[in-house]
Amino acid sequence: MAVKKTLPERVQLKNLDSLFGINQEQTGQVLEVSIRDLFPFQNHPFKVLDDDKMLQTVDSIRENGILVPIMVRNRLKGGYEVISGHRRKHAAEIVGLETVPVIIRDLTDDEAVIAMVDANLQREEILPSEKAYAYKMKLDALSHQGKKEDLAASTQVGWKSETANKVGETVGDSKNQVRRYIRLTELLPELLEMVDNKKLKFNPAVEISYISPNEQCLLLEVIKVDNVVPSLAQAHQIKKLSQEKSCTKEALHALLSVASIKERNVVIKHEVIMQYFPAEVSDAEIESLIVRLLEDYRKKHGGI
Repeated sequence: MAVKKTLPERVQLKNLDSLFGINQEQTGQVLEVSIRDLFPFQNHPFKVLDDDKMLQTVDSIRENGILVPIMVRNRLKGGYEVISGHRRKHAAEIVGLETVPVIIRDLTDDEAVIAMVDANLQREEILPSEKAYAYKMKLDALSHQGKKEDLAASTQVGWKSETANKVGETVGDSKNQVRRYIRLTELLPELLEMVDNKKLKFNPAVEISYISPNEQCLLLEVIKVDNVVPSLAQAHQIKKLSQEKSCTKEALHALLSVASIKERNVVIKHEVIMQYFPAEVSDAEIESLIVRLLEDYRKKHGGI
């Protein structure tokens, strides 16, 4: 009769996690759970958009399934809170999956915030507003862990270099850049949206964040009426007006009206012009006639 051999005590079969270098204590369990049991992270700062990248994710999941498990933690009210994988969850819902693979982490609130921010900052494209609120959440979480002074004081005065550097280390942002991004959270939503849409540049937006919400409302009105946005130099002047308690609608209009006077460079294509002139007409004659026509137009309409 064959004798069943046992493995020596020192020899243990490795599971898949250990074979692939995954630390089970850090990652927790990998399970297939109902997608209805997944809930978004509270105050999640990263937007889930139905853009081209989402379409690519949907196509990938439809063809291959979810290759990277969604990171979650247990919820006190039941189900799981998504830490990383909101876009994958949304794509899975579009595909119509009923269950998804998740990896369960045992994390405190602060640890979950830090893990959520660090995981999402790895994305290729991040809006300024997303990074601003993500940095603020991470800084707040680090403060609860005793690694910096009170957040309310830090955003105004003494930033600790070690903590600020730690906040941005995932993507290589310096402590000063971290501070500047967090300043954007002081902007009105409409102004912050202009930063995301690249209508208002980052550096002027940081300066504008120092004026009061009421002054920002006045600025927003002037921007809409005059169809202009402040340059960096004008943003510095706006900040100075606020410090001097003279940031009125009239002062903002006078300051930003300079931006509406721009040099215009209108180019009419050659093929468009030649529709109206014979080939033998010289360039000088064409220019002379166009100038005369413009002068007639100005006289009839009382100036341009």
